[in-house]
Amino acid sequence: MTKTPEFKQFALDSRLQKVLEEIDFKQCTPIQAECLPLSLQGKDIAGQAQTGTGKTAAFLLSTFHHLLSKPAAKETTLRALVIAPTRELAIQIHKDAQVFNRYCDLKLALVYGGVDYEKQRDALANGVDILIGTPGRLIDYFKQGVFKFKQVEIIVLDEADRMFDLGFISDIRYMLRRMPAAEKRLNMLFSATLSYRVMELAYEHMNSPTLVKINPEKVTADKVTQLLHHVSNDEKIPLLIGLLKKMDPHRTIVFVNTKRVAEKVWSYLEGNGIHAAILSGDVPQKKRQRLFNEFSNGELQVLVATDLAARGLHIPEVSHVFNYDLPQNAEDYVHRIGRTARAGASGDAISFGCEEYIYSLMEIESLIGYSIPVAPVTEDMLATPEPPIKRKHHKSNQPQQKKKRNRRPRRPRRDNNAKKD
Repeated sequence: MTKTPEFKQFALDSRLQKVLEEIDFKQCTPIQAECLPLSLQGKDIAGQAQTGTGKTAAFLLSTFHHLLSKPAAKETTLRALVIAPTRELAIQIHKDAQVFNRYCDLKLALVYGGVDYEKQRDALANGVDILIGTPGRLIDYFKQGVFKFKQVEIIVLDEADRMFDLGFISDIRYMLRRMPAAEKRLNMLFSATLSYRVMELAYEHMNSPTLVKINPEKVTADKVTQLLHHVSNDEKIPLLIGLLKKMDPHRTIVFVNTKRVAEKVWSYLEGNGIHAAILSGDVPQKKRQRLFNEFSNGELQVLVATDLAARGLHIPEVSHVFNYDLPQNAEDYVHRIGRTARAGASGDAISFGCEEYIYSLMEIESLIGYSIPVAPVTEDMLATPEPPIKRKHHKSNQPQQKKKRNRRPRRPRRDNNAKKD
């Protein structure tokens, strides 16, 4: 294997080099080694690499270096913009940016929906060097005149294919059309897959981007051990509990396709002594962050998640990923199992091929380029589950309105002054 260059070989700003040394970032990952020489010269990039391979550091280092090497224009409200499809990814990018900003003294800001509307707005009031956010909240503040897109020097689109999946692409185009011409800014687009629709976006709104593809034939990471069990619908709960009881599920994500199934799986896990929590689209942002923290520090063994959590999350040392339901989109399979075996670690991805979702298998195996190894289900693998527990739904704090009695509708009052026909 060819050895990648070290960060010190690049002409990065000395403040960035100091941070890299302190956090022990020495050797570049392949995506960083390919992208940095181009982006540091001001060339646009459309980059593809497996999830967890260092794309975030690649675009943040380039962004910081360019802003540090060029003074800001007077009355600039926004210099660089990083757009992420989900709140969790935006938060993680901001955390990484804070590390690189240790000696750089650039103004960073983070905006996303669900919380802290005025607080986030106030953080933008005096201008910001690097703004990281999700599309809806960014457009909201732009329409209020909090900042201007026409001054943007650098634009980064992270998880670009996910922008399409979540229906954000019209918002992305809205923002890009209000920025300086593509040749007057540095444009970087990153994605785990560079589909036709993503490349169409790149060629429409970027300045002849260089395509950087790292092992495109390897859609999934090398160190993920994948396994498929063919099961009936009735065997899924017994098999999941049986496997979790036999292993050390210290940090396991169980992916399901619907919130209803997430609640069913959670109730059985808790009823059988396996501490778990649900992560779905309607979980409030503050609670979501608390769950991630508990999961990351080991207080929470299992996270039962819909595909909201499949992309952009950097949770270290996820040991196991279960596809309780095979995803209906093949690309979601890649992103789900990419939650484990990150940054060179190893991990296990176990999928249940049930009668309801087995039809997705052909598309998944076509995308990854090989058949997932199949293992039989034996009797000793199936647990006899204890009954599920009931999930407590919090009542609203709003006072309940009295039920209105069903009364006969009143007759309209006759107007004696009305003219008769």
